[in-house]
Amino acid sequence: MKNCIVTGASSGIGRACTLILIKSGFRVFGIARDFSKSNIEHEAFIPCACDLTDRKALAATAADIRKQADKSLDLLLNCAGVGYFAPHEEIASEAIHNMMALNLEAPIMLSSLLLRDIKKARGFIINIASITAQYPAPRGCAYGAAKAGLLHFSRSLFHETRRSGVKVVCIMPDLTLTPFFEHLDFAPADNPEAFIEPECVARAVKEVITQREGTIITEMVIRPQRLEIKKKQTKNTDGL
Repeated sequence: MKNCIVTGASSGIGRACTLILIKSGFRVFGIARDFSKSNIEHEAFIPCACDLTDRKALAATAADIRKQADKSLDLLLNCAGVGYFAPHEEIASEAIHNMMALNLEAPIMLSSLLLRDIKKARGFIINIASITAQYPAPRGCAYGAAKAGLLHFSRSLFHETRRSGVKVVCIMPDLTLTPFFEHLDFAPADNPEAFIEPECVARAVKEVITQREGTIITEMVIRPQRLEIKKKQTKNTDGL
């Protein structure tokens, strides 16, 4: 059985990817802060509770997974993410730190900690970025910067490791119907053509990993047919 790690596995895109990978024959080590609402019960799913913004905890979790997987790892899928949106001067410093740590630092750290194992397997590193990686992001400057950094990291790591057989991929979804928007003052409109479902991203991941050996989809953008958002009351105005 192939082994993989999925961050943000408890909800949203990470949870959808976890389910499709289990169906595809992977043993999934899922990393998330809290699994109390994930409802994933399968012998091929190993939940690993960890605060991805805690570097020491992240390193310890990666070491524990490597031991359980006998240093055999075929896929690292970085899905975990958070965003805060407002004029830049209104976003709290701690919120900016959390965005950088979760959206950018954690994927880079995990890639470093696990790269030797992935090289041995000629495996995949798949980073879930955002459409904001490609365009200016007013009211989301720091979030966009973190996702643009993740895209640049993915491109650079692909060129660095391609000779060793590692496949590095960056998937950039647009508005996706997940708990990501729970603390924000906007969300995708109710029109089904105005959002992506997490399962759409999961199917894209499966498409990436089932290409013939030697063919790599290095970047993928997934967008809804229409651009429509709705304003709503936010539960948390300072991003913390």
